[in-house]
Amino acid sequence: MLRIPLEDLHRELGASFGEFAGWRVPMSYEGTLTEHMTVRRRVGVFDISHMGRLVLRGDVLELIEKVYTKRMDKTKVGFMSGPTLALNTHARVKDDEMYYRVSDEEWLVVPNAAVRVEMYNHLRRVASELGVNVEIRDVTMDYAMLAIQGPESSNVMERLASWTPDLKPLEFRMNEDLGGIHVYLISRSGWTGEDGFEVWARPSDAAKLLRRLIEMGVKPAGIAARDTLRIEAGFVLGGHEYGEDPSRYPCALGLRYGLGAIDWGKTGYIGWEALSACRREGARWVRVGLVMRKEHARVIPRQGYKVYVDGVEIGWITSGTFSPVIRRGVGQAYIDPRYDIDGMQVEIDARGRWATAKIQGFPLVPLGMGKK
Repeated sequence: MLRIPLEDLHRELGASFGEFAGWRVPMSYEGTLTEHMTVRRRVGVFDISHMGRLVLRGDVLELIEKVYTKRMDKTKVGFMSGPTLALNTHARVKDDEMYYRVSDEEWLVVPNAAVRVEMYNHLRRVASELGVNVEIRDVTMDYAMLAIQGPESSNVMERLASWTPDLKPLEFRMNEDLGGIHVYLISRSGWTGEDGFEVWARPSDAAKLLRRLIEMGVKPAGIAARDTLRIEAGFVLGGHEYGEDPSRYPCALGLRYGLGAIDWGKTGYIGWEALSACRREGARWVRVGLVMRKEHARVIPRQGYKVYVDGVEIGWITSGTFSPVIRRGVGQAYIDPRYDIDGMQVEIDARGRWATAKIQGFPLVPLGMGKK
């Protein structure tokens, strides 16, 4: 099992650990629900060093235009592009990723932990097939990665460096000083639905930054809370909402990703033909949000539970959790698009117990709760 660089520090902070995508990661500190609400109302800090970090140099644009569904040439230097999807030839999703344009010849990318090695090899293989000159380095083990998230994150970061609140969403800077601590990269980004910043730094510098943030009153949060936060926000996760197996996962069209992840005017990328066919035929399944009705508020819609309307099976749950924001179960599901009606009541078979929910658009809860 892989270890994140700051594991010993997290043990000192009282973290409980678990396994995620082959990594031993801090799952929680004071409890998932407490950490969840801290991020929604104030600010928390996650260690997300398990995620991949790749550096691409050379004729990068030609390569990534072939691999991803979004037009990457529109990205300005100093800004991130994404999320964008890497598809296989069946138009199923290999990964959803964020790209950073450092210069015309240098880009950074953050693959998800479960497919870091696979995406590294995939990019190298496609570069070879295209005959383009691109150097790809995996620097995951060289840097730690922290995510400072929540409505008060900007105030916290301003105390470290006065210019940080001036960063626009998805803007980044490199080789900066945060309160006397050197960081390789800082971006205005995150995966919680709240305002936030993500920082790459050498492990020794990341440890200093984490200690400083905690001294400033920022609470550490674990991977479990990061998952519940992303479900509320309507963000997707490999192995739940998407994957490559066409017998288990619908075409990427049904993912209903939004955020410009697919540029429908773009052609020629891997999976484009299959995705175009799916578009012509129409989506067989579409991703929706579900919120449990008041009478079944404590029921959590778990992955794999079936969804019904009047006894007719119409879909299945992909992710679910208990939302401490609205104090009821919430989830994501794929359903037959004929039943995709906002507010429509559905039934869930929760291991033999029938519970009712309603279809709702994303996000599933109000975001920015702590903003004045």
